[in-house]
Amino acid sequence: MPYKSVVLVKQVPDTKNITGEAMTPEGTINRAALPTVFNPEDLNALEMALQVRDRDGGEVAVLTMGPPSAADILRESLFRGADRVFLLSDRKFAGADTLATSYALACAIRKLGEVDLVFAGRQAIDGDTAQVGPQTAEKLGMPQITYAESIVKLDGRSVIVQRALDHGTEMVRCTLPCLLTVVSSANDPRPASVRRRIEYKLAATKAEQKALLAKWPSFGTEQALDAYLADRGLAIPVWSAADIGAEEAKLGMAGSPTQVHKINFVVLESADTKEIQPTPEGIAGLVQELVREYIVG
Repeated sequence: MPYKSVVLVKQVPDTKNITGEAMTPEGTINRAALPTVFNPEDLNALEMALQVRDRDGGEVAVLTMGPPSAADILRESLFRGADRVFLLSDRKFAGADTLATSYALACAIRKLGEVDLVFAGRQAIDGDTAQVGPQTAEKLGMPQITYAESIVKLDGRSVIVQRALDHGTEMVRCTLPCLLTVVSSANDPRPASVRRRIEYKLAATKAEQKALLAKWPSFGTEQALDAYLADRGLAIPVWSAADIGAEEAKLGMAGSPTQVHKINFVVLESADTKEIQPTPEGIAGLVQELVREYIVG
């Protein structure tokens, strides 16, 4: 039985390169000042959806909300095998917390029509809230399975999922449609298709230089390039707030009841060393010091 899947992905700041300029005065992330990457666990979610498609048929649509630059991870999704991608991009989405983000994503999923499975990474590395997936499921009135590590059985209108817990695993059965949040141990995401990446690069270069090879069509306008990419499944539709039928009061900062107060840029340096005696007393003293310095609780 073929399944229609939607994968929620996010372009996130590379947390290995966070600086003191990571936050704006309004309490939102200053994305222009930070390098960005494909949120790692979203790649695991994409891979799980692609495996379902490869095994049972159907299609995989990928959805993200962000500025125009977020199209980069949608192209990466296409290169990895996604069938369709959609970018939610509108100034009205700016400053959204998890509540406003999940509302916009739920509106977009409804616009896509009936779906069988929605996949999302367990959490994003910028906010670490793990809230967007579950909140999206709630707004869709859809059951959810968090911490999904593998799909054990997908049979008609039900799915059995193995969840990864701190001290073991758990098997959960759920009816479809449902939403899964996927952990990093679920799989090894496949690499991008070199052929599709080259095809896109050649088309983009042709659009800029207007002449590469005589056998390639001439791109005199951006619309011509879009049509060429669409014919090869490499175009990226952009949806605004109006396109998904969203209420403006529930979007962006207006629809966000939470706000980041402060980001601290912490650098850990080894200034000195201390020798701990391998005795019960020495170990007890070390533990007390760690507790006193709030290193352990």
